[in-house]
This record gives sequence, structure tokens and C-alpha cells, in this order.
Amino acid sequence: QTQLVESGGGLVQPGGSLRLSCAASGFSLGYYDISWLRQAPGKQRDLVASIRSSGWTNYADSVKGRFTISRDSAKNTVYLQMNSLKAEDTAVYYCNAGPNYWGQGTQVTVSS
Repeated sequence: QTQLVESGGGLVQPGGSLRLSCAASGFSLGYYDISWLRQAPGKQRDLVASIRSSGWTNYADSVKGRFTISRDSAKNTVYLQMNSLKAEDTAVYYCNAGPNYWGQGTQVTVSS
């Protein structure tokens, strides 16, 4: 069964950190461009960060300098390290690989 599974979300105070994981099964992430997107209540789903199979990375302006996307080919997993979190980072975070693979989402809530 091919699937993506996100984990690592939770409740964190402003200024805190979380690391999200996106683990693939049934296929190799190494062949795909991988993106993290997020969707806050009542808003559209927006791109947060992406990493190409070449290793090239791209970030939304709102997270540059705070978030880092990386991949571990041995674990077939992509990570999103999120530092200096703000209330406006609160959303459901989704992992995407190519046109067909989506995870179920993981909730990130930044609140004091």
C-alpha cells in the first residue's frame, strides 16, 4: 500500500519548535519533489516549503529563516523543522509527493 504519513504536530508556545515528519511507504520519496503545505481554518492551502529530488529547496517568504525542509533517503522520510513558531503558523500541515500522494495532515497549534 502506497501512502504518506505525517507526524510530529502538536501544541507549542510562541517561539517554540516542532519537527514534522513525512514518511512514505510503498514507494521511494527520492524520485519525487516533496512539498509541505498548510491550511488554516477558513483559508486556502498554501505552500510552505519544497525540496526537489536534486536537493534544491524553496520556502514561502513567511517561513524563510525559521523553517528547514530536509530528506533522509535511508528512512524514506522528509522533515520540516520549524523554529521560532508564531501564532500565525497554526494550521493543518500536509505532505505532498508528486501529483498523486498526499498525507492525512497533522495539526500544529501555536498558542500560549
